[in-house]
Amino acid sequence: MTHHRITFAVLTALSSSMILATSASAQSNVTVYGIVDAGLVIENGGSAGRVTKLTSGAASASRIGFKGTEDLGGGVAALFTLETGVKIDTGELDAANTIFNRQAFVGLKSSTGTITMGRQYTPYHMTLVNVADPFGTGMAGTSKNLFPDSGANVRSSNTLLYASPVLSGFSAEVAYSFGEQAGNSAAGRQFGAALGYAAGPLSVRLAYNNKNSDVVASSGVAAVSKDNGTNTLLAVNYDLGVAKLFFAYGVDKGFNSAPLGNSNNPYGGVKPTASIDGNEILLGISTPLAGGTILASVMRKDDKTSLNQDANSWGIGYTYPLSKRTSWYAAYASIDNKNGAGYTVANNTESGSGNRAINLGVRHSF
Repeated sequence: MTHHRITFAVLTALSSSMILATSASAQSNVTVYGIVDAGLVIENGGSAGRVTKLTSGAASASRIGFKGTEDLGGGVAALFTLETGVKIDTGELDAANTIFNRQAFVGLKSSTGTITMGRQYTPYHMTLVNVADPFGTGMAGTSKNLFPDSGANVRSSNTLLYASPVLSGFSAEVAYSFGEQAGNSAAGRQFGAALGYAAGPLSVRLAYNNKNSDVVASSGVAAVSKDNGTNTLLAVNYDLGVAKLFFAYGVDKGFNSAPLGNSNNPYGGVKPTASIDGNEILLGISTPLAGGTILASVMRKDDKTSLNQDANSWGIGYTYPLSKRTSWYAAYASIDNKNGAGYTVANNTESGSGNRAINLGVRHSF
């Protein structure tokens, strides 16, 4: 039996067992949900030349998930989420040898907050998605083009996360990811936090991420010791009614703090170097137009190392709802790299191959 058949069997069995569990207890609730997103992507400007393809998840990564809660009494509830990514263009999993690669956690919720354990989004990433970026980190205009929103900056495994209740508009999150390397509790660990405030038209959130990239010595593997990489992000948006304004400012310092989205030397020549000291700024807007929504942003990357590999980026997009669950989208973005910088126009699921890209697609949620 192939890996994909095994995965399908596991998902089917899990779905059936959850439905039976829901029927057996009126106090529990299980939901099957997902996103199906496919689009045409045209990329230009890289050494590969023009790349035209059908892509899964340009606006929002395609996925299927299961989430549920159970009332335990006394104001306490158990909760869980299991979510896997899929490629709509091929029908494959979006990460090999995984089942629930996107999210997999269980926890408890009460009036004092929520504690969850497993593979989860980082406070840094959720700040970009929910407050900083008018594109919600999707489509060609995504903040991923210049902000370091990839890999462990997006989600981390072995994570213990506490989320506070909202009190007078304030909320907070603290996350700790265990490195789980024998003999060294610091190697590979990651921790982050966020403090937010939302009232009326204003949303503000300050996030922090600290990532240790050390590797302990093992049979045939030499120890690796690096300084920690840190990310600090301030994000603000304000809804004027006729338009929503966005602002974000990020500071990255240390090894692996800002890895390039496409590290495969997409422009040829001298391979770009990922910045270990820099900052990013974003200004954005979303506004209703002709039944849909216009999205736009401009960004700048300021590399403070001696290489001075700066970049400027801008993007524009449009989404139009066909129903409550289905919409089509179009987007275009361009990047101007300086001094051999290697930033590429990405989308929600791909890092991109050049400095210009067009997206045109359909997204359905269920």
